[in-house]
Amino acid sequence: MLRANEILSWRRGRAPWIGLFCSFSALLMLFTFLVSCETPWSATASPTPTPAPYPVNCQHHSSDPVTLTLYYGSEKEAWMSDVIADFNNHHYAACDGLITVNAIPIGSGDSLQQILNGNIRPDVWSPAGSVWLSLLNARWHQKTGQNLIDMGASATPSLVSSPVVIAMWKPLAEALGWPQRAIGWSDIARLSSNPQGWAAYGHPEAGSFKFGHTHPAYSNSGLDAIIAMSYAALGKQRGLTAADISDPRVRSFIGDIEEAVIHYGDSTGFFADEMFNKGPSFLSAAVMYENLVVEANDGHSYPHLPFPVVAIYPKEGTFYSDHPYAILHGSWLTPAKESAAEVLRAFLLAPQQQAKALRYGFRPAVPSVTVGAPIDSAHGVDPEQPRTILQVPSVDVINAIESTWQAQKRRVAAMLILDTSGSMNDDFNGMSKIDAARQGLSDFVRLMSDDDVLGLTIFSDQARVISPLSLVGPKRRQVLQQIGNITASGSTRLFDTIAEQVQALNSFVTTDIKAVVVLTDGQDNASQLSLTDLLSRIVPRGEDAGRGIKVFTIAYGDDADVKALKSIASTTGAQEYAGTPQNIRTVYNQISLFF
Repeated sequence: MLRANEILSWRRGRAPWIGLFCSFSALLMLFTFLVSCETPWSATASPTPTPAPYPVNCQHHSSDPVTLTLYYGSEKEAWMSDVIADFNNHHYAACDGLITVNAIPIGSGDSLQQILNGNIRPDVWSPAGSVWLSLLNARWHQKTGQNLIDMGASATPSLVSSPVVIAMWKPLAEALGWPQRAIGWSDIARLSSNPQGWAAYGHPEAGSFKFGHTHPAYSNSGLDAIIAMSYAALGKQRGLTAADISDPRVRSFIGDIEEAVIHYGDSTGFFADEMFNKGPSFLSAAVMYENLVVEANDGHSYPHLPFPVVAIYPKEGTFYSDHPYAILHGSWLTPAKESAAEVLRAFLLAPQQQAKALRYGFRPAVPSVTVGAPIDSAHGVDPEQPRTILQVPSVDVINAIESTWQAQKRRVAAMLILDTSGSMNDDFNGMSKIDAARQGLSDFVRLMSDDDVLGLTIFSDQARVISPLSLVGPKRRQVLQQIGNITASGSTRLFDTIAEQVQALNSFVTTDIKAVVVLTDGQDNASQLSLTDLLSRIVPRGEDAGRGIKVFTIAYGDDADVKALKSIASTTGAQEYAGTPQNIRTVYNQISLFF
């Protein structure tokens, strides 16, 4: 709230204008204008800027409005949506006119890459963790010879924080000895590599151990997870070196844990939704943030939660997701935007906004707001944890860890399915649908590892497997040529084709992640199966449903059956995407992050 003396001093500064408008002639002119307008004055008048409630060192003054662009880690979207709306409604101004904040949620790794590529130019960047600031600065310096972020002690304060934890079903955590016994990455490694799974701990009904973490190149929780695994493999909490990462114990330890991963992906929230909605048969445990465990147990977000969820703070140590606030000193940052960014930063760190963060399950960043409910045992978390905080390694060590993970992560056996019905010859906003789809498909094939397994099926009136399931390495060039030769004609035999390829992949013997990726631009009009029939055939069943085949779907253009494709993806624990010729390469890249 504004202090009274601030409001009075601002009004005194505008006294001449107030006097003018209070004169009789000015009022008469205003009345004449209002009567002559078809639109009410209240609907057309711009809001009066409110002076910044926090001190700003102004080197310039202007009445021009300022639009501040903020890209932030999507993990804090609920809180940010609340507080940014509040900020915009106050109509603050700093050295210039009215400040409006355009805030966009995005994955930390995705935004880093887009900043480097020049696709986005945030004035303010708030990834999920400070590790991303170092990564961006290093890569920006490599590209331009300059730093983008001031890394001074007070330049990038934390907005809110949430420990990175392993969320686990309470009965399963108790089977491991929790809470009397501290659980850690060593327990996860043993569980992951134990062929008996939960039967070894008295819970055969829970099947094998099914684990999840996001892709470390694109998601903060995934990156923190593989760094923590590396520390745990060596029994260290700080001082990790590049030489350490070449130790065979690190590769073996990470490899053991990765055996249990059901898929990767770029969204921690997606894992939370799948785990808490589908239960222990889908996921036994997943790396996520403490605030998501709070949300799981609040009784509102997941009303059909089968068991309580608890946060495991790994005994070997973990990280805080500290959500830094970084003003980016790129060529696009004007003095007006920098002043506005300082006002927004002070607003977000004020007690009122910090108290709101606590309500959303985050730990506040300022000491004046004390931690209390819902950061408590009733919500499955411990405010006294974590007790061991790991040191963030240097950029070269992080790069070495990512390379080791790439070598040890689970591989995928993927059947790619492409709709080649006649409508794929159409243009969409000036681009050929079939040409763009071929480009996206080719990108996906290029991203696969040599020891991944790939199959390629096309369909219209009938389905045709043009490349059976086999290792990518020996046939990559051939598959790319086959994709380039695909043409379109005929009807849309969607449901039958998916059912056939799920069955074929189910019969394919492999320990890899199994997935189908299907793109279609229309409604099914040539299948024997109905949607209900298809869903009953592809739904994963049993205590290891999480290891079932995931069917990722792409609704391509305006005529695709979005509702059916969402049902297909959701039923299998996968995700549906909206694709167009303009974004299809990005969509295929996003799907590739699951593997």
